Amino acid sequence: MAWRRWSLWTLLVALVVSMLVTMVWLAGRYEASQVQEKLERDTANAVGDIRAALNRNLQDLLALNAPDNEIAGWKVRAAELLQVRRELMRIQWRNADFHVRAHAETPYRAVQWEDEEHSRNSLLGDSLTCTHARRVNGPTYSPSRFQLQGEGLGTETMDVCLPLTQSGQIVGYVVGTYSLQGILMSQVGKSLPRTQEVSFTEPDGTRLALVGAAWRGSRMFTAQQLLDLPGNTLVLRMDSWHHAPSVFPNVMTALVTLMSIALISVVVVLVRDNRRRLRAERDLGDALAFRKAMEDSLVTGMRARNLTGHITYVNPAFCNMVGFTANELLGLNVAPYWPPELAQEYMLRRDHRLSGISPPPREGAESVFMRKDGSRFPVLIFEAPLINAQGLHTGWMSAFIDISEQRRMEELSRSSHERLQATARLATVGEMASLLSHELTQPLAAISSYATGALNMLGVAGSDAEPDPRELRQQQQDMRMAMERISYQADRAGRVIKSVRDFVRRRDRSREVVTAEELFEAVLPLVNLQAHKLRVKVQLQVQPGLPSVLCDSTMVEQVLLNLARNGMQAMDGIELAMRVLTLRASSQEQADMSRWVEFSVVDCGTGISDEIAEQLFTPFYTTRVEGMGLGLSLCRTVVEQHGGRLSHRRHLPQGTEFVFTLPVHREL
Repeated sequence: MAWRRWSLWTLLVALVVSMLVTMVWLAGRYEASQVQEKLERDTANAVGDIRAALNRNLQDLLALNAPDNEIAGWKVRAAELLQVRRELMRIQWRNADFHVRAHAETPYRAVQWEDEEHSRNSLLGDSLTCTHARRVNGPTYSPSRFQLQGEGLGTETMDVCLPLTQSGQIVGYVVGTYSLQGILMSQVGKSLPRTQEVSFTEPDGTRLALVGAAWRGSRMFTAQQLLDLPGNTLVLRMDSWHHAPSVFPNVMTALVTLMSIALISVVVVLVRDNRRRLRAERDLGDALAFRKAMEDSLVTGMRARNLTGHITYVNPAFCNMVGFTANELLGLNVAPYWPPELAQEYMLRRDHRLSGISPPPREGAESVFMRKDGSRFPVLIFEAPLINAQGLHTGWMSAFIDISEQRRMEELSRSSHERLQATARLATVGEMASLLSHELTQPLAAISSYATGALNMLGVAGSDAEPDPRELRQQQQDMRMAMERISYQADRAGRVIKSVRDFVRRRDRSREVVTAEELFEAVLPLVNLQAHKLRVKVQLQVQPGLPSVLCDSTMVEQVLLNLARNGMQAMDGIELAMRVLTLRASSQEQADMSRWVEFSVVDCGTGISDEIAEQLFTPFYTTRVEGMGLGLSLCRTVVEQHGGRLSHRRHLPQGTEFVFTLPVHREL
């Protein structure tokens, strides 16, 4: 621990030293940048002042020839201008052929203008400059040249040629000769500090004129600006010497300021941190109290397990659910609320969960738990990973819901639904009682007639007269036919009674594999009974090769019978020739590649209005006075329990088609 503490102090000292060095370096860099920026501004201002002064001189040179063209007056005005503009060394008035008509020289410098070679060179240079000025019809500056002065000295000069125009024609030129050093002294030298020097240089760095004498030192700053003139380009260079930056007082001031700011900031931060900590403690206490109250009020059991499967948390609802206290459950790996016969299965499932595989949180799984008194009860479990504040997986959180009451209510609902279905079947049979009496009268009357005929034939056969062999054979044939008729009619009456008995009989719900033909054959006798009474023609259309379906045949038969009865009753008041009820069965394939068998019952009635269609499947809603309003509601419930869907649609040219689907049975 000691080396760690010393390393921390060493790191802190190194950080402070590095901060001080950085501050000194930044202070020097900042001061140098400030000096350089000031020098750049001074250089730009100097170039602006020189350009403005040269433009004023051009106006003054142009004004020399404004009053008249007399040479004497021109010389007087030129001399006055030279006294005011000391940077001008000479002014010439030349005609259109570049010959000198008059000239004036500055009284402040003695220049040897009479030199023959110089005069020839000067005339040649002025001619080129004026030629360029004539071409651009504006002032033009010549390149700089060295002009000799007295005692072997000289100066760099520059000429400017300004064309004189009259009635749009050039009649002459005014040529002014500038001293580059004079320009610097008159325009820049007055405001030049002692630590700076300014000079004109050529683009290659050759110095032409210099004003000022900067102190030489290690910290020299240089700034350059272009003086772009028509016909000539000069570079104005300004050099400045700056003493060593005042780093120490700046650093001390900065350190004191920073330390003061840091001290105030630390105090403010401590106060805010103390307030934040107190507020966090208060919020934490409120959150814990709220969490405790929420845990105590939950009806859902909560249990947390770590990655090794040990219980780390249970809420009061879970303890009330299983009958164990929290102290009895915390830290256990094998739960005491597991039934002994299912403990091995639950351990395997727990290990499977701890391996990282869990069901989706929204689905859950059903299990059976055992209370402390040994009673079993079903629960629904939802599990999700338990993630801590650092984002690490630390265990599993489980939510438990006691579904005992839900299972009891489901069983009660199922029993009620079955009793309701039986009641509906009994009501249907009650309506068919009159039809059965009429239908059974015919086979019973036929049986009676055939039996009487048989007795008569037996009486004839028992007479004393010797029967003719041919008559005896005929009597035997008639007797056999009568017995066959009696057997057929008796079987017919038995089938009618059996179909009604099977329909009414209540039995446990079981599903079996049946075909569409078998379902239709089971209900056709009952459908034909009512069809015969209502004079309705029944048509059966079954697609060949239909696959079988897995269903509760009794419930599906009730659906077909209810839909057929509703269809026949919907055709009351329709012409007898149009009373046709069609029962269909066909194969259908959905978009998800699943196969279904579609059953449809088509009538030719008046159809269903939009107002009735909205409440058609509502329980206890009916349009018939004697109806109960449960038929279509029960039909839809039965179809949905089998995974299908019941709907209706218009049948053209008239009538309604009720359609329901059943899934195709897939053999494993």
